[in-house]
Amino acid sequence: MGRESLGAYLKNRRDRVGPDDVGLRTYGTTRRVPGLRREELAQLAGVSVGYYIRLEQDQAGTASRQVLDALAGVLRLDPAETSHLHNLAHRPAAPRLVRPRPERPHPRVLALLSSLGETMPALLLGRRGDVLAWNRTGHALFAAHVDFDAPHDLAHRPSIPRMFFLDPLTRDLHANWAELARIHTAYLRLTAGRHPGDARLAELIGELAMRDADFATLWAQGDVADCTVGTMRLRHPTVGALEVDYQVWVQPDSPDHRLEVYTPNDANSAAALGELAGYRPGRDAPVTLRCDRPRPSQGVHN
Repeated sequence: MGRESLGAYLKNRRDRVGPDDVGLRTYGTTRRVPGLRREELAQLAGVSVGYYIRLEQDQAGTASRQVLDALAGVLRLDPAETSHLHNLAHRPAAPRLVRPRPERPHPRVLALLSSLGETMPALLLGRRGDVLAWNRTGHALFAAHVDFDAPHDLAHRPSIPRMFFLDPLTRDLHANWAELARIHTAYLRLTAGRHPGDARLAELIGELAMRDADFATLWAQGDVADCTVGTMRLRHPTVGALEVDYQVWVQPDSPDHRLEVYTPNDANSAAALGELAGYRPGRDAPVTLRCDRPRPSQGVHN
């Protein structure tokens, strides 16, 4: 799948903003574009029409921060969308794809994950949504059909995006799958803008678009969002229906890594999580959070 350009993103967002949204009067005239005209956007942002047209055609070179912020204001972009606009504007025209080394979690993050114990589910995710580590309750909540030690295999870690879109068991687990799918896709686009040279990320996005029609449709819509808090409604095969809130802790030592923690929304959900916390397949096995020991791959992975 081709990488997004600044011009394509600008046009996508321009089509979503109507003249009424920015206080323009149209006097009932027929319009041939779904959103703002290029001339209108350029005038509102305080740039020349010719310059803006070159921006949409990816022929204007590097735009200044002031111009980008002005365009973001007219287009009513939120902070994540504005960040994505800047990322697209300041990356090389044809970034060279490289295959990064496997991600390794910082020891302090693993210590934090260990300190949470099993009272609440928690996952440590890498840049592309690979599971770098999880506690047993997090594993039991989201991926009991995957080997608990799978994150130890650096080359074949479980991939949350792949599981979410391509694994029927994971899809069936989420009662609000459609809502979460939009968030997953929008966050992947934000990540792709931050890391345009990541070959593994480009391959992941291409694979999802080829293998899942829902992802391809969502990706084509061009939405961008950060993923920090939200609600999951789950249909768990062991403990039944429950609802949890997730919150993301971004790690200063490794800003691409995200510790996701899940808390119950009601008494029934709290009881379900308590039941999972006491569920220990192979309970005599020691719990380890190392991520450096190769193991045979299982489940959906990268």
